[in-house]
Order: sequence, then structure tokens, then C-alpha cells
Amino acid sequence: MSNLSPSPGTPMAASPLTRAVLEIDEYASTLGWDKPARLFALVDTARLRRQEPGLANQLGLDTDDAGKSQFTPIEQDEVPAGTPLDKFLGTIAWPDAVVGCALTVERLMLPPSAEASVPEGLSDKQLAKWVAGHPERQEVRLTVGVLRDGSRESAVRLRDKDSSSEVLTGAGLVPGLADALAATFA
Repeated sequence: MSNLSPSPGTPMAASPLTRAVLEIDEYASTLGWDKPARLFALVDTARLRRQEPGLANQLGLDTDDAGKSQFTPIEQDEVPAGTPLDKFLGTIAWPDAVVGCALTVERLMLPPSAEASVPEGLSDKQLAKWVAGHPERQEVRLTVGVLRDGSRESAVRLRDKDSSSEVLTGAGLVPGLADALAATFA
């Protein structure tokens, strides 16, 4: 397990969840592309400082940030290679101290204009191959975070525009993945 500390390139965000998602996106960007999915627990930083001061100190969280409620992302063990993401997420149960979770994963996306040209009747494997060969495909890194209270946030980084200033954010950008993450708290 490792903690992520805000990098100087992480922009200020409107909410603590948005900030946490952007911190995770920035961390993933330092690792480069073509990496496996990464799962993070989100813990309340103030609670961590109170209940585990030694750990907070070790993680560099020993100073109060103007009393703001923040989340500390803590990377979990690797997502097992070869296991479908939905099946893996279905095996997760979080302890009460975890107030949310986040996942970063790389995918290929097509623009909405390509939807009409998708051949019918393709298996998942055939569809993936078709998308990978499409001239308008975009490689993206998706970072999605959810809280126990239902709050959601997403960050999308295009490989072609691999810059912190080009990251798109929004609560509804990746609804299927957000639903899957929210189900880990059910």
C-alpha cells in the first residue's frame, strides 16, 4: 500500500472527491501508459490523523490543511491480470474506515460519430479488435472515484493530450464504472 501526496501539477478542485480523483490521475500519469488497472481506498484524512497519528506522520499527513475535509488515496494490491474488472470488483468489501474508492484504468474509446458504423453481432473479443483498428480510436486513462454517500467523480486523460491541464472531469463521464465501484459498498 502506498499513499499519494498531491503533486505541484494537480490543480485545485471544487470538491475533495474531485481533488482525490485528480491526485490519482496525476500519480498514474507519472507511471506512464500501458499500465494495469489500479485500485485505491479513499480514507478521511482528518480521521486518519486522529486515529493513526504515526501512520499519518509516515504518510506525510501530519499537518492540518486549514481544517478542510479531504480524502487520502491509498493504493491497494494489484488488480489480478486476466480477471475481468467487473468480476474482480464484485469480490471487494471495504472496511468502515474506507469512505470511498477509486480506480484508474486505460481503455480505447471512439467518438460518438463512430457509433453508427459498429458492425452488428460482434462478440466482445471481436468488438475490441474492431475498436483497436478503428482510425478514430483514442487511448484514454479513466480515473473514477465514488464515496459511500453516492458522490461520484471521474477524470479522463487522452493519451494524445497527456497533460494535467487537458484532463476532463465530471461526475457522469463514466457511469458504468462508477456504478461498479459504488456496488463495492453495497
